[in-house]
Amino acid sequence: MRGQPSESAVTPVGGPLPPPAPAREAPGRLLTSPACPPVPADPSGTPAPPPAAPRDTRPPTPTPTPTPSRRSRPPEERSSIGPDHDLPAAVERVLAEHLAERRQEAARISDRFAADIVTLLADFVLGGGKRLRPAFLWWAWRACGGPPSGDDAEAVLRAAAALELIQACALIHDDLMDGSPLRRNAPAAHVVLARRHRAAGLRGDPGAFGAGAALLAGDLALAWADDLWHGAGLAPSAQRRARGPWQAMRTEMVAGQYLDLYGQARGGGSAAAALEVAHLKSGLYTVERPLHLGAVLAGAPDATVAALRRAGRAAGLAFQLRDDLLGVFGSPDRTGKPAGEDITEGKPTYLMAVALRRARARGDAAVERELLAALGSPGLTGARLDRVRSLVTATGARAHVERVMERLVGSALDTLDRAPLERTAVRHLSGLARSFVPGPPP
Repeated sequence: MRGQPSESAVTPVGGPLPPPAPAREAPGRLLTSPACPPVPADPSGTPAPPPAAPRDTRPPTPTPTPTPSRRSRPPEERSSIGPDHDLPAAVERVLAEHLAERRQEAARISDRFAADIVTLLADFVLGGGKRLRPAFLWWAWRACGGPPSGDDAEAVLRAAAALELIQACALIHDDLMDGSPLRRNAPAAHVVLARRHRAAGLRGDPGAFGAGAALLAGDLALAWADDLWHGAGLAPSAQRRARGPWQAMRTEMVAGQYLDLYGQARGGGSAAAALEVAHLKSGLYTVERPLHLGAVLAGAPDATVAALRRAGRAAGLAFQLRDDLLGVFGSPDRTGKPAGEDITEGKPTYLMAVALRRARARGDAAVERELLAALGSPGLTGARLDRVRSLVTATGARAHVERVMERLVGSALDTLDRAPLERTAVRHLSGLARSFVPGPPP
């Protein structure tokens, strides 16, 4: 999802998070605050305030043979490759089984619905993705003493897989709202459904049909995420501990998506507001909440949960800032999206806010006007897009954002280092966080 973020300073359920451990000297790293990782000052202006911590709050196809649920299979029939060995494969198995079961149920309601919507959703969910969100949840569970196998571990794996269905909902709806034609170098869901309408010679507007059907596919993904979570087999005590963050995460994601949509309609916006949106729209549900969920499912002490959340805030914000860079500088081969899509859609990202602020601070009105004119310009391709990229780089905004990302990831690594966590799991979590540090120019 091209990002996600909110705009009111509220306190998490249960009151403010405990204060962090005393800061340890770490050259080149920026340590987190209890509320949110700080962002270094832009030399051309005042520091951008960090985001506030949100409140916890084709014709019908034959129906496939039903697949027994993973938990209903005897242990000897389950895969011998556990999540610790290959977590993406383990998540993939859970998702495939869950979606096969749900498709069978859907076909009993309507073959057309199953063929058109459920099959599209299953293909989308199983058609790619790094499974980042389940990975953060699983390794937080392991870092807090959760076992690698057994019934409890199996339940946590299934709960973690539910995050991929939330992600599917977010991506399908995001592409629809942005009018984006591509996702993962393939037609977006609303485009696929519009083409089917046209090919079948149905009445009405294919675009409107595709939009409405894609909206339903995203809704279905969200509903089935909740079904998978609540049917995962979690112990009642673990389910109770996770109820708050699970509920808050879904609301935060929708709030962030709306604020992103509102920001595009409003135009402009400050760097601080862009960070709030980045935090809510993507950082929270990608990193912080999965870590939070894994920790509470394992029954971790409050101080350990708070440390993982601090690390997650820093790494999650770095993740979205990296996504913002790719949205301007990334190639379609790497992003699976059209080149420069954030610019053509007029996304009010932190990167563009910093570029505009720096242009204003230097008194370069011509550069500021050119950048503002480019935002939301759908015909921006080729040489014009290269020109905007060069202007953003020349203002120093790209280098500034890359430095912010490095410091945020360093902060997350420091927090993980200090926390009383299982070391092997910390190495996995640290590796995931390091993947958010900018590499060579795309």
